[in-house]
Amino acid sequence: MDDNMNVLLVEDDQSVAKFICSELERVGHRSVHCTEGDLAYDTARDQAFDVWIVDRMLPGRDGLQLIQDLREIGNETPALVLSALGEVDDRVKGLRSGADDYLVKPFAMDELLARLQALSRRGVNNQDGTTRLQVQDLVMDLLKQDVSRRGLAVLLQPREYKLLEYLMRHAGQVVTRTMLLEHVWGYNFDPQTNVIDVHVSRLRQKIDKDFDTSLLLTVRGAGYRLGPEAQ
Repeated sequence: MDDNMNVLLVEDDQSVAKFICSELERVGHRSVHCTEGDLAYDTARDQAFDVWIVDRMLPGRDGLQLIQDLREIGNETPALVLSALGEVDDRVKGLRSGADDYLVKPFAMDELLARLQALSRRGVNNQDGTTRLQVQDLVMDLLKQDVSRRGLAVLLQPREYKLLEYLMRHAGQVVTRTMLLEHVWGYNFDPQTNVIDVHVSRLRQKIDKDFDTSLLLTVRGAGYRLGPEAQ
């Protein structure tokens, strides 16, 4: 992980909370733990965090209401909902409440950490008003919606553009297949589909084929990574 984060964890299951806090601390992050929604509301309102992890089912104010209430007072800290409720409708409700991501229990800690890092970086990107993404000599102009490498235009289909934008916003990080399915394709595809492999292969042909440095790397068993580490 590149940067240490301040994380607010809202989770009433003490064993789950202890595990998450321990793992966050192990990789250098700081965490504050709340067991119920009303206390979490006051904590998030009064303290600055890089990201929130919010369980849905909480004593008092539930997780989705908590996020919605904080959004209503202008708090746009990235929020990840962590829940055993994993149907499509549950996820859609979570995102519509103002959450930025949704992870279903049981979960892999490595994926949770990857998602938190992605959300933290997204928060920075959203705050700086950037209109241009750059990874080495690969440049994306978000206003013109065009891409170039070493000044040469790279022509992408809309889905390829969206895929590349997501990868560029999380450059240097491992992005899992599940993250891509959820954030680039939505929830409309079977996780076993090869749609990601097909699009990544096409994208790699367009941004890497004619250049001596490869930027888009497949991380076996984990996902994909775009950036300087992909040599």
